[in-house]
Amino acid sequence: MESVTAIFGSMVFNESVMAQRLPKDAFKAVKRTMSAQGEGLTLDVANVVANAMKDWAVEKGATHFTHWFQPMTGITAEKHDSFITPAGDGNVIMEFSGKALVKGESDASSFPSGGLRCTFEARGYTVWDATSYAFIKDKTLYIPTAFCSYGGQALDKKTPLLRSMQTLNEQALRIIRLFGNHQATSVVPMAGPEQEYFLVDKDVYLRRPDLISCGRTLFGAKPPKGQELNDHYYGSIKSRISAFMRDLDIELWKMGVYAKTKHNEAAPSQHELAIVYTTTNMACDHNQITMDLMKSLAGKHGLVCLLHEKPFAGVNGSGKHNNWSLATDKGENLLKPGKTPHENAQFLLFLVAVIAAVDKYQDLIRVSAASAGNDHRLGGHEAPPAIVSMYLGDELTDILEAIEKGTDYENVARQPVQIGVTALPDFPQDSTDRNRTSPFAFTGNKFEFRMSGSSFSLSGFNIVLNTAVAEILQGFADELENTENFQKQLHELIKRVYTQHKRVIFSGNNYSQDWVEEAAQRGLSNLDNAVCAYEQYVTPQNTELFAKHNIFTAEELQSRYEILLEIYSKTIMIEAHTMLEMVRKSIAPACLSYQEKLANVLLQKRQLGMNLDCTLETQLLKQIASGCTNLLEKTNILKSNLYTAEQAKDLLTQAQQFQHNVVSSMDALRHTVDDLEVICAKDYWPMPTYSELLYSIN
Repeated sequence: MESVTAIFGSMVFNESVMAQRLPKDAFKAVKRTMSAQGEGLTLDVANVVANAMKDWAVEKGATHFTHWFQPMTGITAEKHDSFITPAGDGNVIMEFSGKALVKGESDASSFPSGGLRCTFEARGYTVWDATSYAFIKDKTLYIPTAFCSYGGQALDKKTPLLRSMQTLNEQALRIIRLFGNHQATSVVPMAGPEQEYFLVDKDVYLRRPDLISCGRTLFGAKPPKGQELNDHYYGSIKSRISAFMRDLDIELWKMGVYAKTKHNEAAPSQHELAIVYTTTNMACDHNQITMDLMKSLAGKHGLVCLLHEKPFAGVNGSGKHNNWSLATDKGENLLKPGKTPHENAQFLLFLVAVIAAVDKYQDLIRVSAASAGNDHRLGGHEAPPAIVSMYLGDELTDILEAIEKGTDYENVARQPVQIGVTALPDFPQDSTDRNRTSPFAFTGNKFEFRMSGSSFSLSGFNIVLNTAVAEILQGFADELENTENFQKQLHELIKRVYTQHKRVIFSGNNYSQDWVEEAAQRGLSNLDNAVCAYEQYVTPQNTELFAKHNIFTAEELQSRYEILLEIYSKTIMIEAHTMLEMVRKSIAPACLSYQEKLANVLLQKRQLGMNLDCTLETQLLKQIASGCTNLLEKTNILKSNLYTAEQAKDLLTQAQQFQHNVVSSMDALRHTVDDLEVICAKDYWPMPTYSELLYSIN
């Protein structure tokens, strides 16, 4: 195998490749387009770039290109076109024009639009996103693009993300200019995801209709051994899993993805891959590439990758931790404490901006982590609850408390703190322990958002946080740009904002019931299911926020709200129908067969006479018969509730009925089936058990 440095980025049309293959003027034009103050390419330059990109791709073995986009389905979409063009003599030539690079057309009729366009209006456009590099996968040149309707409305997750990055850049630049920074030309939000996932044996997976159709097990009794011993966490990686991870690393490195850390997670068969920081837009693209490769490469190893938030009841589900920070184009991390009063005043101002943004828009942050799948995960002793809070660490919290109270902050070998007068105490990156129960924790020079589900696009949370922080920074800049005494006003601003929004800061155990009660007393929201969270998406405050910063028009925001409701209802509907089919075709026949077997054994014993003990058969027969009666009852309840939900007249009512009635009846049916699994003989049970699913990989 070639060295990592030799293969890294070898399948990416990145800046170094462009510098080698493009004329200087064309390269400079592309660089300007990629910058925060980007400008569009002329057709002449686009033609030069397209030709160079095509030549490079063909040399790498590519025969096709695709405009790769991220519709509201939550996954990616692609339509492949070959480079061939008829030459007129029965042969072909390989061509790729600037027009084809910059803009494409796709049938948008089957993608979710939330009412932005009629179904019969098919035209949709893909537009090249020059800020994210093109790459080659499976002999196809992938060109990252935005996706919009014929009328120009955003139909994807990339467009609003780019908008949010732009508005955050504008407002953050205003702030750093106040501190005398005129060298930086842009401020970019950075992200680094930690992706959790499960791997199961493919042969076992194919015998589970629920995993195939829903991505999670709808039935399954607790195995004798789960994660009680914590022996899987950071444990030795099995050779078959290690081979998959090695192939995944290599393919990711080829595509310029900064795959860094891999290890076993807490649950059996659960693992994690962490990726190094990059710009949020590229991080989102890289995470989509990662999830796609995880699924495709798993099959080559006889495995299946599960990205559902809760594939198995009773063991930890999977999240996607989003590490977020702000950096200038000169490499300065704006959320890293400095070594001078000047640097630390700026750090504290950005810090309280994030605090205010999270508190004021906590409902939007909750929405960004809401889904039918994540409802199974949030609130358990494995993930944060549905209450949004922040953890800063004891030392930083004490510093802010000292500022609020106007008192000196004393610490061993450190000086008192007062903004702009004396130095903030030296604040080492690991000055406090980490709080693994916090939804949004400061970890030294960044924040880690831990509520997102493993299958989520990174875009949702980052759109919300970028926009919310931009809104707060805009208010800060408006106030500080017009003050005569900057230092005094800065100190008062930090103090005032911290005092107003400190309720969102919590350093204790977020898993505890005490916190739920305390959070209610503080006035924090507890949106404990996806449907009630979705309703907050289109409140007047949130609609105004997104419209003000040109992230979503009111129509675009409403469309996303409707899409979220529709996806939720369809997810539960598919799960409910899958449950009923499994009961009807597999579980009920298996239980009846076992019941018949027990009845025959009991009958034979009684016919033989001789006072044979029939206690075991009698008890088992009563249990299985009672379970079958419950099975019929719970199945009928689910059928009735499902039918009622499906007949609902509007999206919100339907989603509410699925959440309140269908989900609860599904849970009841599951408990009945899981009890029957424990009773039923192994040879009769029609599907692999949790023990087989979680421990079949050797």
